[in-house]
Amino acid sequence: MRAYGILVHEESVLLVRSSSPQIIPPLWWLPGGGIDFGESPEETLLREFEEETGLAIKDPALLHVASDVRRRPNGDRIHTVRVLYTVSLDSGALRDEAIGTTDQVHWFKLDELDSVNVAEYAARAIQLTLEK
Repeated sequence: MRAYGILVHEESVLLVRSSSPQIIPPLWWLPGGGIDFGESPEETLLREFEEETGLAIKDPALLHVASDVRRRPNGDRIHTVRVLYTVSLDSGALRDEAIGTTDQVHWFKLDELDSVNVAEYAARAIQLTLEK
């Protein structure tokens, strides 16, 4: 299970880039990640968001719980459950994650997302957020 945040600010959304060199073009997704044992989804969201972006967030509001089954490049099946929250900006300085599953953080204007390789779950979550 994983927790992710959708941060829309001044007509832009914050995304992080996969650090995997095998994904071409690079894949962008929402800041967040795996829930540690004993950690709530909200605690995970706050921790992972800061680790991947340098930003502190506030006011997490549950948006959606997504579940999907897909295949990895080696053929193995993987099932992922994602708890998705809308969040507000609190404080901090934007910075890339040094060592992890992401290597870059970037604000994308909402009207430029069609030209970005955004993970399917993230694109759906952004759309749900904009429809609210």
